[in-house]
Amino acid sequence: MTGLYTGALELGTLDAISRRDSPAHRLDPRAKLIATAAFLVTAVSWGRYEIFGLVPLAAFPLVLCAAGRVPFGFVARKLLIGAPFVLVLGAFNPIFDTAPRELAFGIEISGGWISYLSILLRFGLTVGAALALVAVTGMNPVCAAAERLGAPRIFVSQLALLYRYLFVLAAQVQRMQRAAALRAPGRKRPSLALFGSLVGHLLLRTLDRAQRIHLAMRCRGFDGQIPLLRAMRFGLVDAAFVAGWIAFFAAVRFFDLPELVGRLVVGAWG
Repeated sequence: MTGLYTGALELGTLDAISRRDSPAHRLDPRAKLIATAAFLVTAVSWGRYEIFGLVPLAAFPLVLCAAGRVPFGFVARKLLIGAPFVLVLGAFNPIFDTAPRELAFGIEISGGWISYLSILLRFGLTVGAALALVAVTGMNPVCAAAERLGAPRIFVSQLALLYRYLFVLAAQVQRMQRAAALRAPGRKRPSLALFGSLVGHLLLRTLDRAQRIHLAMRCRGFDGQIPLLRAMRFGLVDAAFVAGWIAFFAAVRFFDLPELVGRLVVGAWG
């Protein structure tokens, strides 16, 4: 349960970063969402054995983080949290796919290892881009932009409420954990029976708290529309941002940029 509270604190840091002022923050949320969607489509469009063609795509999350002054260490910590799931997800690839394939420079390894590395690389790129998007935009503007672009309102509302309710849930977990520690000062970890009881009480308190939050929101006039403090304005800079990145993604997808760069470097030194 401590991990949930720590994760909520990290989300609070993400929220604080999203309220900064930078060129990336000032872009229209719809422009950043469209560019990120194009990035994700490009990242998953390659075959399972592609590695080097994906590398240039790292420019998108890196540029967003740099332009928005997002700490790279923060994004790296978030990636490490989800890394174990991806490591397990592709762990059987090297076992079932043993056919040799060329990696680079005549080096051959089994196709399973290549596809495993490709999965890890895609995970880092896609999750890193999503984190960069939220960090330079904020969750509410991202949800509002998705709704303006045609996403179902009920889906957008559920996503925004899920994100916000994590803070409330984490605070409840901290109170229950503190109460359990006060009742048993010498116990470092709860027993299995106590843990089950805590989870059950957390579920009941969550349902009760959710009902009160829903009533409070209805009393304040919430109708499913996500309010924004700043109006969205899609201007020429936003259009140039979207067009530039889509052109870059198309170049990465349809041209072998690593090979072209390699030829230029070899030609310059030749």
